[in-house]
Order: sequence, then structure tokens, then C-alpha cells
Amino acid sequence: MKLTILGATGSIGVSTLDVLARHPERYEVMALTGNHQIDLLAEQCVRFKPKYAVVGDAIGAAKLQAALGQRSVKTEVAYGAEALEQVASLTEVDAVMAAIVGAAGLAPTLAAARAGKRILLANKEALVMAGSVFMDIVRRSGALLLPIDSEHNAVFQCLPQDYAGSPGGRGIKRIVLTASGGPFRMLKSSDLAEVTPEQATAHPNWTMGKKISVDSATMMNKGLEVIEAHWLFGMPAAQIDVVIHPQSVIHSMVDYVDGSVIAQLGNPDMRTPIANALAWPDRVSSGVASLDLCAIGRLDFLPVDLTQFPCVALAYRALEEGNNRAAVLNAANEIAVAAFLDRRLSFLNISAVIQSTLDRVASSPVRDLAAILEADRQGRQMAEMECRSRAL
Repeated sequence: MKLTILGATGSIGVSTLDVLARHPERYEVMALTGNHQIDLLAEQCVRFKPKYAVVGDAIGAAKLQAALGQRSVKTEVAYGAEALEQVASLTEVDAVMAAIVGAAGLAPTLAAARAGKRILLANKEALVMAGSVFMDIVRRSGALLLPIDSEHNAVFQCLPQDYAGSPGGRGIKRIVLTASGGPFRMLKSSDLAEVTPEQATAHPNWTMGKKISVDSATMMNKGLEVIEAHWLFGMPAAQIDVVIHPQSVIHSMVDYVDGSVIAQLGNPDMRTPIANALAWPDRVSSGVASLDLCAIGRLDFLPVDLTQFPCVALAYRALEEGNNRAAVLNAANEIAVAAFLDRRLSFLNISAVIQSTLDRVASSPVRDLAAILEADRQGRQMAEMECRSRAL
């Protein structure tokens, strides 16, 4: 299998390459992409020798080209959004790991879908921003969509293998997404006023990038996953529940009408869902240690307090309202999280910015990429204004 890895220098990309390196006889890297971590991307190119490498801009491309030239690596270097779409849709590529964080990953992921690739989807925004458009492209092109988020991959493993998006027809009552609760699950809302970026990015169970770690701390990541689950599995919002599970051992569950609940368990390591999607319907070693339930000793579950985690409620609202609401929600969240990480916005005001943005940007249909990008633009513009009005 020949792969393009979009976002090779991020945590998912690094984990993907770790799994691939364990099975050189099965997988070949055709293209790697990164943004600012040029030195790391150069090291990856030296090791995996892809045919292509793509970076964000001309300066980065020149730096990467020089680094590879010094080591006589013949990888072809390109840059920019168009190059990302090109390596995502290469004729010789079988599968695309879509792991670029944020709205920047939308266009190349759509390009992979149009090309009918096996898409290993780690980019939430492709479904959150463009759910109906994206799924329509997948259906028309014959692309194979395999979820990488640990929760959605768990649901995928717990559903019937021939499941085609009709929960009632297969006796499915609901899906239950588990959430670690992040670093602040034991705190009250009043305790969160002075939270720092360092505290918010110190996740107790998972090693992730800064933006995703903040999303875990606000639990917006779980809200976005509810929206994803709706599009991936054809589930109405009312049949998607969230519970806090601090140990992050049960990654999600499917509740059936006969009383059976099927869960997927494993150590909290993203190499497990990555390996599952790479090899599906087969299985390969991921390098993850086997789960020792006796060592864990207990599995706890708590309801989500929507007062403490209002971002979850905002995501359900966006899903139920439809139209451009999820794209606006996502845009506002990206802007608010960036402002928090820059110390321009308090932690508690992340949800306030998102709510105000949803209230102030008008609802409108999204039938194509242009409409999605316009919703994203409006959401970002309004969220920037809201951030300035609440600036520290």
C-alpha cells in the first residue's frame, strides 16, 4: 500500500510513521507534508524517502530542499495549498492519512475523497465543517472512509462490519462516546478563571498538539466528535451520548436494542486506531502494549456537566440547527483557542466567544465548498471581534 501522510510532523503523523516502520513489507510512503517543523520533516524524508514532500511556503521549501540536498535525498519538494491537494490525489497513492489540524486540512482531504482514496480520517474539520458535502463526495467517488479518532474508530469496530448508516435497521439504540474529561474534570467552573495555557495543554492521558489539548480541556473535542459521529454513522443527535471515563480505556461503545453493549478497549495510544485503519479488514501490530485490566483495577464513568463544559452543549446546538452552524462553530473555536494560547483570552471566555459568534452569524445553507469557506470566513471574522471585546 502506498500512502500520502498529510500532517506528517504532527502527533498523528509521527505515530503513523511509527506504525509504518514496523511493516516495511506492507507500506510505502509516497508523500509527506508538514508546515513549520522543517527539520523534523527533513529527518522523516531521510528515513522514509518519499517521492514528494510539501510544506507551507517558499521559505520552508527552500530550507527543506537544502537539508535534503546535503544528504543526497531525491525527494521532490513543493509548497502551498495546491501542492497539498495534488499529493492527496496522486494516481499512485492508495491511502491518505488526513491529519492536518484545523480548517487547513479540509481542501486536501476533499481532494483525496474526490480521487476515491482510502481516507484515514484524523482531521475532524472535514466532517464538522463540510459533513454533507464531504459524505456526498465519498459516496459518489467510492472512497473508503476509515476514522482515526480513537472514539470513532472504536465505534467503527463495534458496529456490524457491513453497517451502512441505518441504525434502526441494525438494532442500534445509541452510540456512547467516552471522554477523559481533560485536566479539569474535577474542578468547578469558578476554579477555571485563572487557567493558563500550560495547564490546559497538560493532558492526563494523551500526548497531543496544543490546539487539540485545549479542545480536550474545554471538551469541545467531544462536541466536535458528536458532529463527526452523526455524519460517519448516520446517527441522529439524540442517539449520540457522551460520558466521562477518566481512565481512557474504553474508547467508545455501541448500545443495541437487545440490551447488549459492545465496547472497544485498549491502552490510550493513537497507534491502535491508526494500525486498525491502515490494515482494515486485517490487523497488524501497532507497537502498543496489551491492556492489563488487573493493573488498571477499575473503570469509572461520570455524566458531563454542561455548566462546567458548555462547549459540548454548543456543539449539539450547532448539529441540531444544521446549515452553516457547525462550520461557524469550528471557526469560532479555532480563533478562540488561538487567542487563549496567545494569552489574549481567558479560558472561560473560549465558550463565550463561540456562543456569541453562533448567535451573531446568520444561518445559511451549505451546498458546496464555497459556501463552507464563506461560513468559515464569517465565523473567524466575528470570533476575532468577540475576542477583542473580551481581551485580557
